[in-house]
Amino acid sequence: MRNQIKSFFLLGSIILLCLGVGYWMTITITAEENNPMRADIKEEHQPFHKSSKERMPMDEIQDEEEKVDWVEDDQLISVANITKDDEEESDELELEISSDTNENVEEQNDTEEVVEVKEEETTEESQDQVKEPEEEEQEIEPTAEVAYKEYPKKTVVATGYTAGYESTGKTESHPEYGITFSGLKVQRDTISTIAADLSVFPLGTVLYVPDYGYGIVTDIGGAIKGNIIDLYYETVDEVFVEWGKREVDVYVIEVGDGVVTSSDLNYWEEQIITEAVTAHVE
Repeated sequence: MRNQIKSFFLLGSIILLCLGVGYWMTITITAEENNPMRADIKEEHQPFHKSSKERMPMDEIQDEEEKVDWVEDDQLISVANITKDDEEESDELELEISSDTNENVEEQNDTEEVVEVKEEETTEESQDQVKEPEEEEQEIEPTAEVAYKEYPKKTVVATGYTAGYESTGKTESHPEYGITFSGLKVQRDTISTIAADLSVFPLGTVLYVPDYGYGIVTDIGGAIKGNIIDLYYETVDEVFVEWGKREVDVYVIEVGDGVVTSSDLNYWEEQIITEAVTAHVE
């Protein structure tokens, strides 16, 4: 009896164990089928991608590959043609730019040459304008030889004197201090008073003395004999510094009549100022 019970119990245990193992395997398989990670792994191991449509046959796959190759070759050819066209356009553009640059350089050089020529012409005109005043000055102020060439010329020895004691023996307190032989007062002006030998140059004679100016004979001197004249200066220093003693050619503008007055001085001053003395000289 006991042995039967044990056998029955052992058989029941085996059945229960089998049922438990079967239930466990069922649960495990169901869990694996519902696991998304497992589904991705399965898809990765599939040799072809499977979509809602049927798989593409091998001959159609080869045709598609040939089409892709043909399209890629055409694209390469088109790219090559485009690159070549771009290079040709770039070369043409460079040639046009180079040509324009050369033309601009030539125009700039021409402009610079024109500017240089104009500057040279302007410089020459300026030099001519500068020279013209010099020539005019030479015409306005000719040499005594030219300006007085029509007047008689006489060589004399010229000295200088003052109204002071060293020349006349008179002091400033003397009533006749500074009074000449003609009765006129000494002066150093547009026309100055000079002393001469009246037998050579009578009173009122007008002379032009180079480096001194115009003089009119109004005075005499004890040492003034022959072809000697004495030029009036205001100070002794001026006599020695500006003149001294020298031999000079003087021009006789007019020979005096032996009488000279203040009116004569005024007349000759006006003639000299208005350049009437040399107006006839070309």
